[in-house]
Amino acid sequence: MELKTKVNAEPGKQELTITREFDLPVELLFKAYVAPEIVAQWMGTNVLKLESKKHGSYQFETTDPKGNKHGFNGTIHEFVPNQKITRTFEMEGTSLPVQLEFLEFIKLTEDKSKLHMHIVYKSLEHRNQMLQLPFKQGVNMAHNRLQDIVSKLK
Repeated sequence: MELKTKVNAEPGKQELTITREFDLPVELLFKAYVAPEIVAQWMGTNVLKLESKKHGSYQFETTDPKGNKHGFNGTIHEFVPNQKITRTFEMEGTSLPVQLEFLEFIKLTEDKSKLHMHIVYKSLEHRNQMLQLPFKQGVNMAHNRLQDIVSKLK
């Protein structure tokens, strides 16, 4: 089965792009990334902090099936409602360094929108390390949940 969320990792580059079209107005797609109660649902995480603003920060925590807790955090550097978010992302307790993420929210029609993410890693090796995880399947599953959960808010 083809994944709806496309992950493109060009050979030799320390970055990747993620794109996905949603059957959601751009305002609802954006809200799914900035409203703590919605983020918690589609990401399956505990939102400890989410300051959706320029110079804001966020902190999430998930618990794996064995009961181990995993933390994620970052800082928001640019925040333009319904258009873009530039932020850092760090997986605590791993050897992976902080990555830089550029999220762009694009209105296609009144009821369709597109998410374009450009992620930059410290090195090609770190990008490849991330891709060795079940990253593509995980982001696709999360976006499928986002579509299902947020479409009920229309």
